[in-house]
Amino acid sequence: MNMKTVIMKIGTAYKIMAIFIAILFVVSCKKNSTPTPQLNIANITDTIPSTGGMATLAFTSNAAWSVDTTGLGWLKLSQISGGSGAATITLTGVANKSGASRSLRLVLNATNGQTRNINVWQDAVIYPSYNTSAIAADATGMSSTASQIANNITYGWNFYNTMEAPGGETGWGNPPITQQQFDLLKANGVNAVRIPIRYDGHLINTKTIQIDPVWLARIKQVIQYGINDGMYVTINIHYDPGSTLTGTQQDTANAKHKALWEQVATYMRDFDEHLMFASLNETSLNNSNDVTSMVTTMRYHQTFINAVRGTGGKNVYRTLVIQSPSASTDILNQYLDPTNVYKTPALPTDPTPHRMMLEFHYYSPSQFCILGGGNSTTPQDASWGKELYFWGNRNTYSVNGTYSNYHTTNSLFLDRNCTSANEESYVDSIMSTVKTRFAAKGIPLFMGEYAPNYHAARLTGYPADSLKALASATHFTAYVAQQAKANGVIPFLWAGIFDRRGLNGVPQGPAVVGDQVTLDSVKVAVNRGIAKYGSGTPFQ
Repeated sequence: MNMKTVIMKIGTAYKIMAIFIAILFVVSCKKNSTPTPQLNIANITDTIPSTGGMATLAFTSNAAWSVDTTGLGWLKLSQISGGSGAATITLTGVANKSGASRSLRLVLNATNGQTRNINVWQDAVIYPSYNTSAIAADATGMSSTASQIANNITYGWNFYNTMEAPGGETGWGNPPITQQQFDLLKANGVNAVRIPIRYDGHLINTKTIQIDPVWLARIKQVIQYGINDGMYVTINIHYDPGSTLTGTQQDTANAKHKALWEQVATYMRDFDEHLMFASLNETSLNNSNDVTSMVTTMRYHQTFINAVRGTGGKNVYRTLVIQSPSASTDILNQYLDPTNVYKTPALPTDPTPHRMMLEFHYYSPSQFCILGGGNSTTPQDASWGKELYFWGNRNTYSVNGTYSNYHTTNSLFLDRNCTSANEESYVDSIMSTVKTRFAAKGIPLFMGEYAPNYHAARLTGYPADSLKALASATHFTAYVAQQAKANGVIPFLWAGIFDRRGLNGVPQGPAVVGDQVTLDSVKVAVNRGIAKYGSGTPFQ
C-alpha cells in the first residue's frame, strides 16, 4: 500500500466520521428541543343572553386540554376535554329568572402547561325583552368596515346637549334641530355629526323602560336630516347610569341599557352604514380606575353590543362605538391596549369583525377647556385650578393677527398662560400613542368631543390680550384637529364655529357660520393632518 492510498483512506474515514457526528448533533437537537406551548385563546369574558342562548369558544391547542367544571351549575358545555388541534366548545344557558346576574369562571387547562380563564356572564331578566321582531342579517349598504368609515369622515360636529336636555330639545335654550342646520354643515365640508340623546324623561312606562314612540320618531327624523345630506350620524345614550354600580345596581343598569338599545336599534334598523350607534358618553362606572371597575364597564358595553346585534338586519353589520371610561385617553392607554391579549379586562367581544370604534374626548388642559365661558369679567376659577386664557407656544396658524406664540406678556395675566407641558407637545404625544396602540391595529379612534372655552370676557379693557385669547382658542381647535387626523383619529368639535341661533342670536333663525376664522383654520389643519397620515377625505 503506497502512501497516497493511505492518505486517501484516512481522508475518507474523517469524512465519514464528520457526517456521523453531524447526524448525532441533529438527532440530539431534535430530542432536546422543546416546542413552544400553544393554546391560542386569550383570557376573555363572554356573555349568555339574559333570555337564554349560546356562546362559542373556538381555539387550537398543541396538547390535550380539559375544562375544570367545579361549580358549573347553570351553564352547559358541549364538551369538557379534547386532544390537540382545533376545538369548539358551545356554552348554553337558559333564561336567567333569578333576579340577579350570574357568572362563572371556566379554567381551561392544557397538558402543555398553559391555562386560560374564561369568565362567563349572564344578566338577569329584569325588564321585558324588546327584541321581539329580530330579522335576518342584511348587508345591503353596510359593506364598509369601521376603518373605511373613519377614512371617509372629514370632520365632525356635535349638536351638543340639544336632545339631551330635560323636557325636550329646547330645555336648555337651544333651538330645535332642523334640516337647514345640517345643510349648513354640509355646505361647509363637515360630513359627520354626533347627536347626544337622553331617554330618561321620554319613557311612557318607567317600570318597563318603554320609550315614547313620539321621541323615537323625532330621533329618526333628525337622523334622516343627516342622511339626506349624505352625512355620517352617530347617536348615543348620553346620560350617566351611575358612578357606582355593584350587585343589583349593576344588574338593573345593564338590563335598562339592554332594553333601551333593543328599542332604539329596532326602530333605526333600516338606516345604512351612515348611521352609527355609540354605547355611552363619559360614564365612569365605579370610577373605572382599576381592573374590577374596568371589567364592569366592559360588561356594560358588551350588553350594548349584544342588544344591537341581536335585532338583526343592518344592525348585524353596523359600526358600533364604545367609550373609554370617563372618555379618558389615560385609561384607554392603560387598560385597553389590544396588544395585551392575555390581560384583563379585554375589549368587548363583537361577533361582527372590524365594525368597532373606540371613543375618547379631549379637554386638556381642563383649566383652558372646561373653566371659562359666559360674559362675566370675573375669572371662572375653581378649587382645583385657575382659569387659563392662553394656549399654544408655536406659530402654526396666523389667525386674528400674527403671533410668534399665543402666550401673553402682560404681567397682569402671566398666571393665565398654559404651560408647554400641556400644549402642542402633549397633543402630539397623546395622538401618536393612540395611533400606535389602536388605529394602526385596525381599531379607529373616535374623538367624540373636544373644544376650548371662551375667555375673552375676562380681558375686557385689554384688547390685545382679548384678541390673543380668541386666536389661542382658534389655534387649539385647529391644531388638535390636525394632529388627530395625522394619527387616524376622527375629531368631533363639541360646540363653536356654527351658530344655530342665527344672525344676532335670533331664536329659531337660520343657522349661520359664526366663526369663519376658526372654520378656515380647521380646514387647513385637517387637510395638513390627512396629508401627513397618508389617507383620508379632505375638506374641498
